[in-house]
Amino acid sequence: MELLFAYLIIFAAISGALASDPDPLQDVCVADFASGVTVNGFACKDVANISAADFSFDGLAKAGVPNNSLGAVAAVATVNEIPGLNTMGLSLSRADFAPGGLIPPHTHPRATEMVFVLDGVLDVSFITTSNMLVSKTVKKGEVFVFPRGLTHFLKNNSDKPAAVLATFNSQLPGTQVIAQTLFAATPEVPDNVLTRAFQISTEEVDKIKSNLAPNKK
Repeated sequence: MELLFAYLIIFAAISGALASDPDPLQDVCVADFASGVTVNGFACKDVANISAADFSFDGLAKAGVPNNSLGAVAAVATVNEIPGLNTMGLSLSRADFAPGGLIPPHTHPRATEMVFVLDGVLDVSFITTSNMLVSKTVKKGEVFVFPRGLTHFLKNNSDKPAAVLATFNSQLPGTQVIAQTLFAATPEVPDNVLTRAFQISTEEVDKIKSNLAPNKK
């Protein structure tokens, strides 16, 4: 029994280690986006061809302009923007909020997220798998954590702008916005699935899809 328990502990430890991005096996593995090799992540650029530019990004330096319907805008610094992040298990984002702005319910399937409030006051929440809502009001200089994979959202209920910097334990955490995932998928999720899941009519499904459809220019 003791041996079995030891095996279970070892298996749990290994499983936990494999639950996040793989550890690097060399100093750097700058993503080679031009490579035709398909791996879990990106193939490595030849070290002789790397430069400081592969490890730098200024896209989070300036505040975003939250002039969309949600009153919030996010900029990301993942491996796609910083090739040197490949195999590093890390990325960042910045979100800026107008008064009343909202980052809607969403998940990051590959990462835990920790937000640091740069300015203002925000109401932050996540929902557990037992449907418990965990909420807190956070202000400038405070930190809040959203567990990996759980649905969460951020709302600026004040009359002043706000901003956060977020870090993720993945080079490419992924984002699934719940509403867009279900009502704006391509191909579409069948109406008879959405009407039954949300207990709404086909007309209401069509209205939601119309509201979430991207603007055609």
